[in-house]
Amino acid sequence: MKKHAIIPIFIPHKGCPNDCVFCNQKKITAHTKAVTPEDVRATVDQWLTTLSQPKPETLEIAFFGGSFTGIPMEEQSAYLAVAKEYKDKGIIDKIHLSTRPDYIDERILDNLKSFDVDVIELGVQSFDPEVLKLSGRGHNAACVYESSSLIKGYGFTLGIQLMIGLPGDSMEKCVYSARETVAISPAIARLYPTVVIEDTELCAMYERGEYEPLSTDEAVLRTKAMYEILDDAGINIIRVGLKSSDIIADGNSISGKTFHPAFRQLVEGEIARDRITSILDRKLAELPHHENPLMTDIYSSPGWYSNMIGNSGVNRDYFTGNYPGLLIKFKTDESLADNAYRIEIKGEKKIWKRNL
Repeated sequence: MKKHAIIPIFIPHKGCPNDCVFCNQKKITAHTKAVTPEDVRATVDQWLTTLSQPKPETLEIAFFGGSFTGIPMEEQSAYLAVAKEYKDKGIIDKIHLSTRPDYIDERILDNLKSFDVDVIELGVQSFDPEVLKLSGRGHNAACVYESSSLIKGYGFTLGIQLMIGLPGDSMEKCVYSARETVAISPAIARLYPTVVIEDTELCAMYERGEYEPLSTDEAVLRTKAMYEILDDAGINIIRVGLKSSDIIADGNSISGKTFHPAFRQLVEGEIARDRITSILDRKLAELPHHENPLMTDIYSSPGWYSNMIGNSGVNRDYFTGNYPGLLIKFKTDESLADNAYRIEIKGEKKIWKRNL
């Protein structure tokens, strides 16, 4: 049984007057038909027909598009009323939405509470003042702390979204944002490397030579550092990188260097390699000298097997090339937690040489 599934409802960017440099939603919205409550109902019904049976353990209706709580209150209520119908009937389990930190106040939260909303994600992007200013966010970090406190005080599940590689960003600022996120203690987080999109100010900055997108390697390096900070704090990282089905990926990016269809696996694969290397080196240091190859089994949970192997087998090749004295087999162990590993070195494999 699938544990978790989301029915996404995309609400165009009509609720946001801001001009963030990385966003082209206003241009997309200008050519997009307005979404009605009937459209929401039709989308939910269509998704319900595609879900496998039995029903996932948790099924959510999620309103995406950037700034849900920035649209007029009556429109928010009309959309949420449809979602609440499905929740009241037990068809879906949660109502989920994303918005900006500066579009949260007690009046808004009272309304969301009346429609039994469960999860509120804030598009924070960065906690660094310079990055927020250069990105045209239109808010400061102080409102992030205030909004997060309000959301948690009302009993909603809080999510934080961060971007990597915005104008003025650096490794140090990325790490700072991750640590500030931990201090706020959301339940969930998303990590998005910045991708340059056509018809945005960021695209114009790139064309003028004022902005250089991160290379894939640098994006992975920074995201990995942030991921480990959040993961060590027990925050559930529900997304790393953009999906190929996201609007941004539909032929709009001018620079593909920071977009990779398996970006999450690139990040988690490097984390797996680092942790396995640490365990392996420690074990080998404790062993006496040996002449023949050592039979070695490396175990991960079934869910992290592909990360252990690495995207396109990069980790498998790494361990084979850097540990020629080992005969390595990669296996799974259901008793292991995700991102936990067990290594068994069974001893030498005798290699008999025949005199010719």
